[in-house]
Amino acid sequence: MLGHSHAMSGMAVGALTIPAAAQIGVTGTTQQVAWVCAMAGFAMLPDLDQRGATIGRLWGPITAVVATGIGKVAKGHRNGTHDAVLAPLAFGGIALLAPLHPWASMALLAFAIGIAAKAMHLFVPGGSENTVLGNLALSWGGAYFLTQQGDATFGWLPFAVAGGVLVHIAGDALTVGGCPVPLTWMDGHAKRYSLKLFKTGRPIETHFLAWVFLAIGLYGVWLHVTMPDFEGAIRDAVEAIA
Repeated sequence: MLGHSHAMSGMAVGALTIPAAAQIGVTGTTQQVAWVCAMAGFAMLPDLDQRGATIGRLWGPITAVVATGIGKVAKGHRNGTHDAVLAPLAFGGIALLAPLHPWASMALLAFAIGIAAKAMHLFVPGGSENTVLGNLALSWGGAYFLTQQGDATFGWLPFAVAGGVLVHIAGDALTVGGCPVPLTWMDGHAKRYSLKLFKTGRPIETHFLAWVFLAIGLYGVWLHVTMPDFEGAIRDAVEAIA
């Protein structure tokens, strides 16, 4: 599937799973928004096995070098990073380090926001999210804002990483290219499985599924994200002034 379809499917799953995510600490508006952003971004992670992919080009040489290394370990595109057993465990395991330090959590969340913004073609004046410096500013600014809120705790990040990876793999399993049967890619001759519903980049994906995922995601956000009490905040501010 194309990048924006993966990101939108991750957003949709993230929005719909907000009630369940409350069990792992995703509570309050800040956490819920961060969860949806994280799921949207991390649904792109398996494509970090090729430097030419959207995620590989995200932050220029930084992500390109990482993608090159991961691609070699994973034995090429749609192999190791698309293993439905090992990939969520590997990426999620690395993410276990993030909650140990605020800056690590911020960096991982910034990465997710940056991927989501670029992949979903988020509208920013001048399209700055598609440039390396613009994306860095947007993603790190957003991550800083989210992590500085009073209710900001991110012990759930490994779950968002593993969940996003599984969403991506499920999407690719629908396409003709499919995904590797777990562990079979290690010898360089992966056996593959696929529902073969469509080829990557065909209109059913770009003009139908992507918009369906977006609609589901927006509905899930409207349904599950706790809206801030603006009226109460304004009332408190007026009373404080008075």
